[in-house]
Amino acid sequence: MLYLLILVVALALLAMSLYNRLVKLRNNRENAFADIDVQLRQRHDLIPQLVDSVKGYMTHEREVLEEITKARSAAMQAGTIHDKIEAENRLGSALQGLKVAVEAYPDLKANTNFLQLQSEIADVENKLAAVRRYFNNATKELNNAVETFPSNLLAGSFGFYREEMFELDFSDRKNMEERPDISFK
Repeated sequence: MLYLLILVVALALLAMSLYNRLVKLRNNRENAFADIDVQLRQRHDLIPQLVDSVKGYMTHEREVLEEITKARSAAMQAGTIHDKIEAENRLGSALQGLKVAVEAYPDLKANTNFLQLQSEIADVENKLAAVRRYFNNATKELNNAVETFPSNLLAGSFGFYREEMFELDFSDRKNMEERPDISFK
């Protein structure tokens, strides 16, 4: 009887330990996404300034600017982590379209305000890349805990499931695989 009691207590302690570890990993992931949110807020705040500075030069490129505005709005309204990931991927694609369109405007590329905004956005994008890596690492740790023994025996019953990474969508991944066009004009 004593051995059975010791076994039950040991199993209860193991279950509590595994549950607490899963909670810590989930909270770490959520904290990592909060860091992403900070960088996304900065990005969202800079985009209207960028669009305004480009508007005068790109009057016939209205569709590009409208797509950026729509994508920014959708990204700001996204509620769940999954929705934010999708919306931010759409916004990233729209910003890539702007970069391509800007190449046709040499005066715009030389404009001081535009260059400063471009520098600020590049800085935010670099910080965003760093916090995405941290988020994906936190997600990987949580997913490993959810899927490995012995915590996988309890994870589902406690409401812990595999979470998605913050990855590039297919079109962005395709753009990243293409060789960049570098010219010195």
